[in-house]
Amino acid sequence: MVGHVYTMTPEDCWELLRRREFGRLAYHDSRRVQIVPVNFAVDNNRIIFRTAEGSKFSSVMENADVAFETDELTDEAAMSVIARGLAYELTGDEAMMSDQMRLRPWIKDAKNHVVAVDISEISGRFFYLSKPWTHMMR
Repeated sequence: MVGHVYTMTPEDCWELLRRREFGRLAYHDSRRVQIVPVNFAVDNNRIIFRTAEGSKFSSVMENADVAFETDELTDEAAMSVIARGLAYELTGDEAMMSDQMRLRPWIKDAKNHVVAVDISEISGRFFYLSKPWTHMMR
């Protein structure tokens, strides 16, 4: 099995997303594509994150087409999931429901906007690692 790469099923991709709370959001700003770290939670088939007022929020509201990536690494394997979809701000009761999720800011900045990404495409890969250099680290 060592050194093999497998395509993950959509169910496996969602399972990895549910286990993780840190990922990367790729979005378009007025000049180029940006990628930023975000903490997140999963609600049904969408990714939820909080953000402050600023360029990330305004760019995502202006061009909702985003991508999201998270991964997991162990000594034996690595997994990576990429999801694509459309982002929009949650308001009212929907935004308040995020308080019941495992979605807490990692820093003390005010994160007043709750953003959801409806996922339209998801894919992932699972890699068994060989790491032939590990014998050199002993």
